Amino acid sequence: MTRPARILAAAAIIVAITIVCPILTTASSSLGWASSKARPSSSIAEQIKPLTVQASESLPPLTNPDLVCATCHQAIYARYEQTPMAQGSGPADTNLIPGAFRHTPSNIDYRIFLRDSTPYMSFSRDGNPPLSGERKLLYFIGSGRRGRTYLYRSDTQWFELPINSYTRRNTWDMAPAFDAVTSMPAVLPTDPNCLHCHATDVQPSLPTARNRFAAEPFRQGGIGCSACHGDPTAHLAQSGHGPILNPNKLSPAKRDSACIQCHLEGDAVVYKPGRSLAQFRPGEDLAATAVYFIRASHQAGAAPNQAGAAPNQSGAARATSQYEALLRSACKRATGDRLTCTTCHDPHSTPAPAERVQFFRARCLACHTSPKLAATHHPEQPDCALCHMPTRPTTDISHEQLTDHDIESRPTHLQTLAASSDLDKLVTVGGVPATEAEYGMAYAQLAAHGNAAYAREALRLLTHAASLQPDQAPLAPEAEVQLAYLRQRDGHPTQARANYINVLRQLPYEPTALANLGVLDASTSNLAESLRLLNRLIDADPSHTAAGLNLAFIDCSIGRKQDAQAILKRLADINPDDPQLRIFQTQGTYAGQHCALTIP
Repeated sequence: MTRPARILAAAAIIVAITIVCPILTTASSSLGWASSKARPSSSIAEQIKPLTVQASESLPPLTNPDLVCATCHQAIYARYEQTPMAQGSGPADTNLIPGAFRHTPSNIDYRIFLRDSTPYMSFSRDGNPPLSGERKLLYFIGSGRRGRTYLYRSDTQWFELPINSYTRRNTWDMAPAFDAVTSMPAVLPTDPNCLHCHATDVQPSLPTARNRFAAEPFRQGGIGCSACHGDPTAHLAQSGHGPILNPNKLSPAKRDSACIQCHLEGDAVVYKPGRSLAQFRPGEDLAATAVYFIRASHQAGAAPNQAGAAPNQSGAARATSQYEALLRSACKRATGDRLTCTTCHDPHSTPAPAERVQFFRARCLACHTSPKLAATHHPEQPDCALCHMPTRPTTDISHEQLTDHDIESRPTHLQTLAASSDLDKLVTVGGVPATEAEYGMAYAQLAAHGNAAYAREALRLLTHAASLQPDQAPLAPEAEVQLAYLRQRDGHPTQARANYINVLRQLPYEPTALANLGVLDASTSNLAESLRLLNRLIDADPSHTAAGLNLAFIDCSIGRKQDAQAILKRLADINPDDPQLRIFQTQGTYAGQHCALTIP
């Protein structure tokens, strides 16, 4: 349903040392946490002050400030409340979608149900190894028009279920990318940047973790009026006669940004320093918040396969964002800034199924005004989109494009690109300017899928960008953590260590820096500092299983077996079916080494 948070998948890189074989954590590319300066110290972990927030037992009810808009705009409000955007999120017990299924590859039974009017998801496996548990569901994400999933809370951390309801299939199944997993997937942290496109008044994350919130993660269900019209305070203060933002009266870039803040994804996105999508406000140019990149071949309309997949012969397209496809269309190229999303779409309503064909045909004929065209161009088929904007299956999932916004005069099967280690150069969507560091961060994101050419290009760009920065203006921490990780991967631990320390001075809880600096310290037998760093990370965010396993193995290896057992229990509470965790708990084996957890 939602795009996975941009913490790249962990890479199992074993660092050969005598006490522990830690696993390296890949770099994050989507931070947006609060930063704080700290004085230099011989121990970076000692600079980080503990931050503790207790989870409240109950959550305040969601609000609906748009009701005041309805007093003057009743018809618009009533229509909009029926749209998928307005219904994009809310309390989990609102129209709960119950269901159950068995996921065959993992042999796990999942069930969504109500107990005493409270919604839950349960999971269980009768076979070996046994598994059972449940999660109390608090909010839903997804209108249900195409699908829905739910959020749950662990302490003050919020997570998304690994399963989704799929409306067209009328079934529950695994979330995208989890179809073939053989164990229960690792938890999916709830990211404010993802919530931004499903809810309103998304709350800022706490500094310790991007999915940790002081209370509820958002205060208004669905996409409210303020998402496009901004803060209504001045408007309401003058009884509706004060200023209110009308996106259609903005410059084209700012006008389009109101839509593409949620209808543009690209292959990689790089946020400006200190910015995140959750902070975007209508009236701004999205380019001041983030730069979106696509592979040059995608700009030409080719469809990639998933990494390692066989060439697709079905004509399926990647789930490109609507705006990205629209930029390629003949309509957009011919009309330029005059064509925008609302040229064809009414942002306040969705046409009923019986009205859909005529509604969009009228939009087409508003530009294609020839009477002959309307009367003689395939009069037997009034649905223009059926031929010129066909529905295509997708090769990837999140925010999948079902209706092809390329608007082709003669639609053809898209060319499919086989997975390759070659460098498919990146370009920015819409030709937005980007710095060398931003390009480097974008290549680093794509390198996480195993493409060595992207990794080399990312390292080259970020290294050169760092060399151009004066001492008083170093790389932004979001870029420097990427550079540190690439240098560590490339066999330059001293340089990587210096980068990680710089990052932690600005972002004290940055998880990649904490985890991998802990790896570097362990590899040089600086176990005391390694333990401080890894403990700091796991205390802040126990969902980092790889870092927690490193910590537990070090504790076990130096005789602190009870501490190791306590860490493993915390990890298992979050990720109960992690295979490495289970093997360590039951056999005392981790990363090819052995440490008995039991005390003789």
